[in-house]
Amino acid sequence: MRQTAGREAETPHVTHELARFASGIRYEDLPAGARFMARQCLLDWLGVTLAGSQEPLALMLRAEAAEEGGAPRATLFGGGARTSMGQAALVNGAAGHALDFDDVLGAMTGHPTAPVAPAALALAEGRGLDGRRVIAGIVAGIEVEARLGRVLGDSHYAKGWHATGTVGAFGAAAAAANMLGLDVEQTARALGIAGTQAAGLKSMFGTMCKPLHAGKAARNGLMAATLAERGFTSRDDVLDCVQGFTDTQTETFRPEALLEETDRFHILDTLFKYHPACYGTHATIEACLGLAENPAFDAGNVERVEVKVPMSALRMCNIPAPTTGLEAKFSLSYNVGLGLTKKATGALDIYFDENLDRPDVHAIRETVAVEGSDDLRPYTADVVVHLGNGVALRGPGDVGPPADDLDRQWEKLEGKFRALVAPLLGSRPAGALVEAVGSLDDAGDVGAALAPAAAEIG
Repeated sequence: MRQTAGREAETPHVTHELARFASGIRYEDLPAGARFMARQCLLDWLGVTLAGSQEPLALMLRAEAAEEGGAPRATLFGGGARTSMGQAALVNGAAGHALDFDDVLGAMTGHPTAPVAPAALALAEGRGLDGRRVIAGIVAGIEVEARLGRVLGDSHYAKGWHATGTVGAFGAAAAAANMLGLDVEQTARALGIAGTQAAGLKSMFGTMCKPLHAGKAARNGLMAATLAERGFTSRDDVLDCVQGFTDTQTETFRPEALLEETDRFHILDTLFKYHPACYGTHATIEACLGLAENPAFDAGNVERVEVKVPMSALRMCNIPAPTTGLEAKFSLSYNVGLGLTKKATGALDIYFDENLDRPDVHAIRETVAVEGSDDLRPYTADVVVHLGNGVALRGPGDVGPPADDLDRQWEKLEGKFRALVAPLLGSRPAGALVEAVGSLDDAGDVGAALAPAAAEIG
């Protein structure tokens, strides 16, 4: 029985179980649904990455990469350049999270593909690995993120750790280790190397550092796997030992969670964004958009808005008076204003700094009272709008259930991808990339398949 500061860790041995699981995933053994979802995660990530590649934070990181230099082995998407695998993982990882338009996974309490995909694609290009290795790697990485998230429980995120940066580093390491064909012991060491680098503070939400967490997780996870391949040493029990990752970063360590739902793939629970804001605001946005269509509603006669959200959303995205576009993405009250005034919340420029000052939105925002509730399920909301004539309108929001029709979801994601990418690259290259990701399983050269994404934008 392993001891961890003041608590006994149950079997299973978490590090070894995750290493065994990650190293054992093979493309040919994956169910069709898991493969399809991996392609959907990749398509969505590539679209938001190309769009995010033009954000100031991505341009700064690209300039850093150019100044630092490195062997040109992997693509900077949207940058018209190549750099080292590590730099590509960093820059692409940050670009993919720059708009906060990327997917989420409840079990992880974070953004699963943002750290995993850039590590997987940089490694595939640098080592000449095929599309099936990428698909298997993405599944391995996201499954490790989900399983580790369940082991950590709620307190890791509640204490202020940004799981996309912390848990995401383990996911990126698992993806790269799987693609490199590392054995269980090597993979356990890779997880150890990733764990000692894992970081990311929620206090940085609304700044450029939040996307940086995803990029650092991608680069550190990739480096963890390649170092483990070389024989770099690390503890093989980073998730189980005293002063290890779980011992220092959670109060709700549940190793037994690895024994639950072992026959399902958590990647199927991935949720995709159709508003480029924190996912904790999406249920509220959807509720408000619905209320705005009520014939009894009058945006000019709003007296008071009461919003009830899960406590997790209250802690995550309740900036009351945002002063930047980034902050607005984490403001429930501001997004109430957007929804009730029927703004195009799926458009990227809705959160641009220059568009932040909207008198009609601010008028409603100032009437909003947000309350947290332990009774609400994740990704739900309850909104009540009180009008000046005494009428009260109530609208629930729920964006938690994953899609049950993956074909329909692919169609929606393709529409989102084309809307993001066609204005940047053109309709034909955007369509070519949709086809390339859709048939990635058959790609022998991943870099060549995704070549249109390498073009310089702007």
